[in-house]
Amino acid sequence: MATRSRFFRPLLYTAAVAAAGGGVLYISYRPRNIPGSEPALVPPPKYGEEGHLDPPRFPLVKNREEQIADLKRSAGVISALEKAKGVLGSLTGPGVVDQRIPEAEPYDLLVIGGGATGSGIALDAATRGLKVAMVERDDFSSGTSSKSTKLVHGGVRYLEKAVWELDYNQYKLVKEALRERKYFLDTAPHLSSWLPIMIPIQKWWQAPYFWAGTKFYDFLAGSEGIESSYFLTKSRAMDAFPMLRKDNLFGALVYYDGAHNDSRMNVSLAMTAALYGTTVVNHLEITGLEKDAAGKLIGARAKDLVQERDGKSPQEFSIRAKGVINATGPFTDAIRKMDDQSVKEIVAPSSGVHVILPGFYSPSKMGLIDPSTSDGRVIFFLPWQGNTIAGTTDAPTNITQNPIAGEEEINWILSEIRGYLAPDINVRRGDVLAAWSGIRPLVKDPKSKNTESLVRNHLITVSDSGLLTCAGGKWTTYRQMAEETVDEALKLYDIKASSVLEVPHISGTERMDDSAPLDGTCQTHQVRLIGAHGFSKTLFINLIQHFGIESIVAKHLCESYGDRAWTVAALSSPTEQRYPVRGVKISALYPFIDGEVRYAVRHEYAQTAVDVLARRTRLAFLNAQAALEALPTVIDLMADELKWDRKRKDREWKDTVQFLASMGLAKSKLSVTRKDVESGKAGEYDEHERKLYSRHDAPADTMESDSKFSSGEKPVLKTDSSVNK
Repeated sequence: MATRSRFFRPLLYTAAVAAAGGGVLYISYRPRNIPGSEPALVPPPKYGEEGHLDPPRFPLVKNREEQIADLKRSAGVISALEKAKGVLGSLTGPGVVDQRIPEAEPYDLLVIGGGATGSGIALDAATRGLKVAMVERDDFSSGTSSKSTKLVHGGVRYLEKAVWELDYNQYKLVKEALRERKYFLDTAPHLSSWLPIMIPIQKWWQAPYFWAGTKFYDFLAGSEGIESSYFLTKSRAMDAFPMLRKDNLFGALVYYDGAHNDSRMNVSLAMTAALYGTTVVNHLEITGLEKDAAGKLIGARAKDLVQERDGKSPQEFSIRAKGVINATGPFTDAIRKMDDQSVKEIVAPSSGVHVILPGFYSPSKMGLIDPSTSDGRVIFFLPWQGNTIAGTTDAPTNITQNPIAGEEEINWILSEIRGYLAPDINVRRGDVLAAWSGIRPLVKDPKSKNTESLVRNHLITVSDSGLLTCAGGKWTTYRQMAEETVDEALKLYDIKASSVLEVPHISGTERMDDSAPLDGTCQTHQVRLIGAHGFSKTLFINLIQHFGIESIVAKHLCESYGDRAWTVAALSSPTEQRYPVRGVKISALYPFIDGEVRYAVRHEYAQTAVDVLARRTRLAFLNAQAALEALPTVIDLMADELKWDRKRKDREWKDTVQFLASMGLAKSKLSVTRKDVESGKAGEYDEHERKLYSRHDAPADTMESDSKFSSGEKPVLKTDSSVNK
């Protein structure tokens, strides 16, 4: 018996080790479904007998005036728009702008805030059969939601803290975020993608440490994982990321996370909610909350800020709802104090600065993370929209509408970048194309002394009057936050979810758009966003063949609008050239075209030039100077669409230039006029500004062939220069 035991025990140990190793290998290298690699959910457009393609036709959302009219109807008011259409005409007299109607039609939920959280809540509630309104003081994604690091991630740094500090809350946050990351990439494959991120290793002992960490990250992701992490030797790391500093480089670990276009994602959430029946209005300010005799909330008062921009005096009106949800990010406490002045603040605002550098600073398909900066923070260095994004800082701040990135923060980021890039790469202040500061609405922990240790988790609270507040969180978990908030609202306000019987044909076809059974339960993990249904990796080829647009423009349109790229391309102007046939660029440096401006106004509620330059396109985030130079074109296109007069166009110029100051535009450019831009003077720098803002050295005054001139003489190469005679 003892002999048999000695014989079988090694076999059992060997089998156990082999099974464990096989399990690890399977988890690491099992086949994955890469988001966006599948064919389009709906059939592509068909070609007719003569080879002509019939582009798809998509459902439209209500225009902004109709949406505001719906808001007024909730309080029993008929608007001038409805009167003009003959709605309840017998109840309106001559000269009456707004008038009461017999029956008010209150909403189930009024969501204040049109960022990622608010838009996510609106979509979740609408797909549960609720009557929902969402209003935003500025624009969708105008605040924190457009100023992220552009990652869809679980948070490797949070996982490290969870392990070393035995922090279960951090662990839960990572686990939840990894699950949500998969939903994120599935529901918006055109706006998000997987991205390999490199961790440089400088000491041999760091290799097993980071390997264990990234493999644990893979393990937690489970079936929600994208790709498995892997190790690179020094030579292979340099091949993958040639800009790296070779000194003391031992190798690198590469793990996978998601990347996305944050404000385009936010706008898509809002537009999808609108297609599912949500009343969606931006540039509408909540001026007060309304309560009944018992002190319970019954709605809010609002005014249209677009009318103010047009030089009119907007009248306040009421919006009635059974429940009011506060999802205003950094401005959470302002709405809470509107409800109760004595309430204690729950948000600890933290400033996160990012800078945009030219694309040559990083590979186009590989990011980098520096896990040990000089002060212990983490910096990401990622390719984004053809450029490179670097950040972020993390420091307490005050809440302002458009915070400005300070020179100290910008220089700190550049200094850290110099530490891991090759010494022959001159990291210059002049290479910063844009810089911005975003305010993270972190949930305050009274025991914490600095914001770095705050958990990026969310908090749901309810006031005595019934104001439901959702605060904190991060982009990756917006959907989970929305689900929990709507669950709480159903219980708090005693409203019932129901099946959505009339599912909108978002894809433009008669077939069922999603596999989500909209039966009154949360299905947003399956509800694809606008643009996702007809998207595929080869869609851009159809656009090139049908419209004759540039390849880079076609890819950009598909990755920004999904199947709605058909509509954007159709709205673009002919170039009057042999090629490209369509698509007049608003900036020579980037693939944004005039059709995007028209689409933004007609289909995405863009009301200001900043809406277009910052959130519908991303030009202001990619290059502040290029955005300034594109501003005349954008204003003219929007003026044609929205019938702006001269005063409104002048205001748009002034307000947009001031906004670009918060995106890193040089101070000397804040006083430029439209004439300066159109004449090219806006691109001129003096010697001091050139060192700070110019991407290149001053041009040489002479050529080598000018040696005939005496020493010290520098003829300028102008038309009347003797060099040209």
